[in-house]
Formats: sequence, C-alpha cells, structure tokens
Amino acid sequence: MNTNRKAGRIILEVVMVILSLLFLYPLFLTIINSLKSFSEVMTDVIALPKHLVFGNYSYVWKFINYPKLFLNNFVITGVGLLGIVFISSIAAYKLARTKSRLSGVIYFLCIMPMLIPFQSIMLTVLQTAKTLNLSESTWGLGLLYWGFGAPLAVFIYHGFVKGIPVEIDESATIDGASGFRLFFSVIFPLLKSVTTTIVIIDVMWIWNDFLLPLLMVNGSPDTKTLTLAAYTFVGQYTSDWQYAMTAMVMAVLPSIV
Repeated sequence: MNTNRKAGRIILEVVMVILSLLFLYPLFLTIINSLKSFSEVMTDVIALPKHLVFGNYSYVWKFINYPKLFLNNFVITGVGLLGIVFISSIAAYKLARTKSRLSGVIYFLCIMPMLIPFQSIMLTVLQTAKTLNLSESTWGLGLLYWGFGAPLAVFIYHGFVKGIPVEIDESATIDGASGFRLFFSVIFPLLKSVTTTIVIIDVMWIWNDFLLPLLMVNGSPDTKTLTLAAYTFVGQYTSDWQYAMTAMVMAVLPSIV
C-alpha cells in the first residue's frame, strides 16, 4: 500500500509539474521576446534571443513614463482592494449572522452579479460612470472595482464566517463590545486566511485588468494603466512587438512579486 501511494504521489507531482510548465510557457515566451530586437521577434518567436537587448526596458521605461503609470496602478488597485475587503467582510458577517428569509434574499442578490458577464453590461457601466464623473479618473476606476469585486468576496467571506462559532460574538457582547468593535477586534482577525486569499485574487485581477481601464481611462494619458500602455505599441498597420512584450513584462512583474 505504501509503495502504491508513493508511486501515485510521484505521478501526481509529475503531472502537476507538466501543467505548471504549460501555464508558465506563455510568460516565458513574453520574457525572451522582450529581450529581442524587432527583426528577431519577426523571424522566430519561439527561439532564444541571439543577442540580449536590454535597451528595450530603458526605452519602454521612458516612453510610457513607467513611474507615473505604476502610481496609477497602485492607486486603482489600492482603492479597489480596500473597498472590496472592507465592504464585503462586514456585509458577509452581518448576512451570515442574521438568520432570516430577508437575509437570504439579500445574500442571493449580492452574489448574483457573478453570473452576469461584464460584456453584457459594460456600455451601461460606462454611461453610469460618465454620469457620476467616475470616468477618466484613477480614483473613479478604483471605486468601480468595488461593485465588480464584492460579489465573489461576499461569497467567500460568507462561507468562512459561518464556520466561526456564534459563542465568540456572545462573549464579546457580554464584555461590552459594540457591533463594530466586535467585528474589527474579534471577528476580522479570524478572517486573515480568507482575506489573504481575496487580496491575492483581486490584486492579480485589478492590477492586470485590461477591458475596464480601456473603457474608463483610455482617453487620458495621465490616467492610463500599465496594461494599457503595453497596448499602445500595437497598431493597425505596424506593431513594435519587442516593446509590447517588454511593457507586458514590466506591467505584470509587480503583481507576480
């Protein structure tokens, strides 16, 4: 039995390594092509670079004004992340602790947007954002992520809170803790693991998102994101693929780190 388990574990690990390499291969291609000249990229995308062209990175850094766009990404991700965690954790806690039919209906309405494709409502979102003066603004874009990120976060938090004993709430209430004090001093520290999961998911999503920034801030060079900057090297008649690949590496590297 032990030999069979060991053999099964080895086979599973080999399969997982192969799958990991398949998922990492596009990133590998992006990195090696970011170190090529334009002629090498057009000649053979898969081949390793004959000469490492590190000048691509210095050129892209200056051309897109990387520090400015990095700050834009940081503001958008920070605003979106803080709102998602703050609102979703409180909402999920209250909904999980309130045992009523109305609470169940509200919870269903909170998570239902996960079933709605963004493409089907993006024009409505764009018009609403313009009406509320949220477009062409990094802060406004960060606020929009609250609505798109909250359903999944509420769903995850709600399931986790149900596993926390209600007796903890009763003990804190007997000791004189108010509602917010109970949540932030007692409950929220218990949500560290699930909060970490939500932070990782949302940072990867918001930082590398393309479609929503394209709709909301693409018209203003001062509010562009790093992902949009990479798209500027791709044109209708000609494309600087080596710079586009370089910009993509520089865009996704912070979120990977």
